Amino acid sequence: MPDTATDTRALVYDWNSRRPRAPLSAASGRDLSFFDETLRDGIQSPSVRDPSIEDKMEILRLTASLGIDAVDLGLPGAGPRAVEDVTRLVEFSLQEGLGIEFACAARTHPADIEAVARIADATGTKITVYAFLGSSPIRLFAEDWSVDLLVERTVTAARLCRKFDLPMTFVTEDTTRTPPHILDVLFRAAVDEGVTRLCLCDTVGHATPEGVKDLIDFTRLLLESIEAPHVGIDWHGHNDRGLGLINNLRAIEAGADRIHGTALGIGERVGNAPLDLTLMNLKLMGELPDHDLTNLVPWCRKVSEAVGVPIPPSYPVVGEDAFRTATGVHAAAVIKAIKKGDRDLADRVYSGVPAGWFGKEQAIEVGFMSGESNVVFWLSSHGYEPEPGLVRHIFELAKRTDHILSDDEIRAAICAYRGTAGA
Repeated sequence: MPDTATDTRALVYDWNSRRPRAPLSAASGRDLSFFDETLRDGIQSPSVRDPSIEDKMEILRLTASLGIDAVDLGLPGAGPRAVEDVTRLVEFSLQEGLGIEFACAARTHPADIEAVARIADATGTKITVYAFLGSSPIRLFAEDWSVDLLVERTVTAARLCRKFDLPMTFVTEDTTRTPPHILDVLFRAAVDEGVTRLCLCDTVGHATPEGVKDLIDFTRLLLESIEAPHVGIDWHGHNDRGLGLINNLRAIEAGADRIHGTALGIGERVGNAPLDLTLMNLKLMGELPDHDLTNLVPWCRKVSEAVGVPIPPSYPVVGEDAFRTATGVHAAAVIKAIKKGDRDLADRVYSGVPAGWFGKEQAIEVGFMSGESNVVFWLSSHGYEPEPGLVRHIFELAKRTDHILSDDEIRAAICAYRGTAGA
């Protein structure tokens, strides 16, 4: 059937945009970029396995295809295996021309920074050091640290990075539970030593959207007051309160210009902010017109397979059930849209997310809440003639079950019906 090319935008009343708003990223007046932590913070999850180097390479290739700007390749200070993997990933990326910015996590300890420097020297490329140290009072109390010690470590790390000609991002762990007077001292010390970015971390998933805005407003005003507007602001969130995604969006609106996350939100404890859902939502909001996200699903599936974390069926976009329905009323509307020959209409009539934007399509199943139209559609789309008797036979079978019929079950029912009908 020919595609009627219905303008579905005219059929969807959008309360989300009823009151005109400026684009989220316009708040900072800067280009928005994304930082993938899957291969570092993501694999610190206690439930994952460290992927093979081959899997890491494929993940990296898919990451770059999504327009993600920079990737944390690991923590070389952790040992020889980490050094080997980071080195091979840098070499692989250069050979493939992936065009991503390389970064590595490091403590402010000289040994960690020197490990990154050796990789940069061996591969002949720049690697940004994301040098971190805990800054919150609770951490200082537990560690018996002083603010003066933190300043000393910050300055030492920055000077060592400068010695090795490595860009440095200064990362304050637990930023969202650190008072302004400590952040003021640390940020000024870091900027004075030439750091290129400040990374604000919600390390334990403490922040609410209001807290995110307040912290970023404070940081931006501080940078302006010391005449360092060129210093970038990263936002790194965790999901302990289930606010990782909304905090990412709030950070963009508040003026952060680099947003962190991981595929599927894997990471420490309950995980990091989900970068896949961040990208998906920004795409739907019109913030990423030039990002092709058709590889979003393969990226998440590859990460799931490589780290051994299953994707919940109900997970948005990527989950098995994301664009799948067996409910009679819902399926009937989708089927009618498909019969009009308009794929976009079928994508929108019972879905807030267009499946086709992400390389997927609507799926109509047959189960205990289905109508006969589900059965007719399944038979027709699988090359079977939807005879009334056959449709009724499968429909009645579905009503007697407590689950969605698998393709094998439906085919078995077709064989059984034909055997009975021919007797």
